Amino acid sequence: MSRLALIATGGTIACTTVADGSLVPTISGADLAADTDAEVVEFRQLDSSSITLADLDELIAVVNSQTAREDIGGVIITHGTDSMEETALALEIFCGGTKPIVLTGAQRSYDHPEADGPNNLRDARDLAASGQPEVFLCFGGETIPARGARKRHTSDLRGFESMHVPGTTPHMAPAPLAPHPVEIISAYPGAGRLLVDATVNSPAAGLIIEAMGSGNMGEEMGRALADALHAGLPVVISTRTPYGPTALAYGGDGGGASLGRLGAISAGYFRPSQARILLAAALATGTDPAELFVQD
Repeated sequence: MSRLALIATGGTIACTTVADGSLVPTISGADLAADTDAEVVEFRQLDSSSITLADLDELIAVVNSQTAREDIGGVIITHGTDSMEETALALEIFCGGTKPIVLTGAQRSYDHPEADGPNNLRDARDLAASGQPEVFLCFGGETIPARGARKRHTSDLRGFESMHVPGTTPHMAPAPLAPHPVEIISAYPGAGRLLVDATVNSPAAGLIIEAMGSGNMGEEMGRALADALHAGLPVVISTRTPYGPTALAYGGDGGGASLGRLGAISAGYFRPSQARILLAAALATGTDPAELFVQD
């Protein structure tokens, strides 16, 4: 009978309260898996806000090494909630399609008197044993597909939701993400060009704009993005609005339609967090970014 693998990366599920009252990842994967009957890989003990593209590259390799084993039927990944949605999409792109890969974590620490981690981990174990060859988040009693997953609340036990992004995520051969950093810049009323110009002059390989409304920004920022596009920097426009697609409908220097005509790509239903991973994956694999953002 196939076993499960549990890959521990840290996060609140592995945190305890230290002397100054803060939460720090201290609990090992072996401790978390005590009741799970899984083969444990002690990958990291990190707050997930600190996970880099290089960490993701290593995690992708570890996950693929586990799913390639005949004696492993599924993989559980314990992970912080801050960036679980990014990791999930990266795994769907580069590891998905063969065996269940289930990410879970907690909103409350391991030593909290009403910790939610144990229930989440039991649910993740059952899903990982189901045989469904997809990547999921299992959290707060809900099963959420990797594509379109988003953290919806800072502390509610039902911490995640699905944006229901149309289309399918391509499964691609792993390629290093770390050499292709993608920055995210937020638009706000009257935003200037300083951060966009800084990105153009940095090692960044691409840029995500967290625009306003359906994909708009102030004129000065829009003119800076036009220059960035002329310079060859890939630009994807998402939105800070909680729901609905980025449409790139408005004209003017800061309008999404104007920038779209210059080559900016609409993120559609993807929010900036997952748009960043998708753009990095496109750049890493030499894929036209517009192809990966198609949402039929």
